[in-house]
Amino acid sequence: MDQAKSVIITGATSGIGRELARIFVNHGYKTGGTGRRVERLEEMQNEFGDLFFYRQMDVTQFKQARTTLIELADEMGGMDIVVLNAGISNIQQSSAIETEQKGIDVNVSGFIQLANRSFDYFENRGSGQIVGISSIASMLGYGPSAPYNASKAFISNYMQGYRQKALRSDADIIITDIKPGFVESELTEGQKNMFWVASSKKAALQIFKAIVNRKHYAYITRRWRLIAWLIKMVPDRIIDRI
Repeated sequence: MDQAKSVIITGATSGIGRELARIFVNHGYKTGGTGRRVERLEEMQNEFGDLFFYRQMDVTQFKQARTTLIELADEMGGMDIVVLNAGISNIQQSSAIETEQKGIDVNVSGFIQLANRSFDYFENRGSGQIVGISSIASMLGYGPSAPYNASKAFISNYMQGYRQKALRSDADIIITDIKPGFVESELTEGQKNMFWVASSKKAALQIFKAIVNRKHYAYITRRWRLIAWLIKMVPDRIIDRI
């Protein structure tokens, strides 16, 4: 069994977040989960037992979300790892601009608030690990999902900047950028033209291994590293015609 530590996962009520919480609990970690759907969090506590703690959280309620994160950490006796997994894809709102703004509010602004608060927490604590769930989509723009891809690019660049901050800090802070490809989840339900689709369980297991090995970057599943390499090689004029 791994050395007992504490981890908090945002967006823990489905998909990768839920499977990752299960894995951490099974490895003896105190595991905190947050999400908007309290009934799912209660189900998880019933399933996972005394090692699982939870709080309702809407990451777009910025001040409250920051407070809730630390309250949950205090209840658990401290936080060693935070996995910032809360995010949405192209959920349709009443208009195109509202759809795009909602994506930015959750994936960018909500992420910033919790990443910043976590960094301050770990600096004061002396150590910690911030894990951000980005995406292979962060590597290129794509018309049908422009705000989603852009938000994931922001996350990766933001975390690179925070990795540089961590290197200048006296605290031992690890910044881990996770870039999944296609994963079976509520976010990808109904999407077409997907390939190399991994189950949430398989993806979560590889993410868990990347976290405990204190990786700076990880592609999930690992074969997506090849796609990342190809994207970097393709000229922008070709990418623009996709």
